[in-house]
Amino acid sequence: MAILLGVVPVALLILMWWILTLGPAEERSIAPTILPSPGEVLQSVPELLTDRNLLLHIGASLQRVGLSYLLALAIVFPLGILMGAFGSASAAFTPVVTASGYVPIATLVPLTMSWFGTGELQKIIFLAMAFGIYLLPLVAKAIDAVPDVYLRTAFTLGASRFQIVRRVLVPVALPDIWHSMRLAFGVGWTYLVLAEVVVLVDGLGYLIEISRRRGPREHIYLTIIVISLISWIADQAWGQLGSRLFPYRRSRA
Repeated sequence: MAILLGVVPVALLILMWWILTLGPAEERSIAPTILPSPGEVLQSVPELLTDRNLLLHIGASLQRVGLSYLLALAIVFPLGILMGAFGSASAAFTPVVTASGYVPIATLVPLTMSWFGTGELQKIIFLAMAFGIYLLPLVAKAIDAVPDVYLRTAFTLGASRFQIVRRVLVPVALPDIWHSMRLAFGVGWTYLVLAEVVVLVDGLGYLIEISRRRGPREHIYLTIIVISLISWIADQAWGQLGSRLFPYRRSRA
């Protein structure tokens, strides 16, 4: 039933798209150069696959997002645990974290370009910062939300602060951290185009910008659909793996 309810809005959107682009090009209320029909978009799939090497650009974007996410996670995970477990660490980093949440992500593009140039490193650092700004407060919140009863029990049994963090706080908070990681992974796809259109080299953002400049416009919509499908598949994979890792928790998928 949930799957059916999720399909209905998509079907209605496609139906509306089809209605708006129905008929000969010269009789449409919206020009095909602005909004091509679903059929015209589908007909351009072979050209996108062969002439513009879609699979190569998908691989480039996947690698870019994956490396950026791992870099952000390597920094955010231990820092978030420290902030959630120790009041002094929270007091030290919370002002910076709070302020960074109000920074428009787009402003980080020229900043990272001035620091790291216009190569691949700049794109990875930019996406890693976008990941980190979103994920860090969620990790700290998950650690801080662990019920006090677990901590009091551990202290009663003689556990040290380090043992409490390693064997109580992190294991109890891990399902919530996993859910936060799942949500944060989608952030990379949100800002992927912004990272890839600054310097056109490769990736799905590159395809969108090249299609906007040179055409055909059908490729813009196809690439957006591809990004949406990849994001949806990745989200489902996160959910399925989470249900296997934490079967004692109700699935949030």
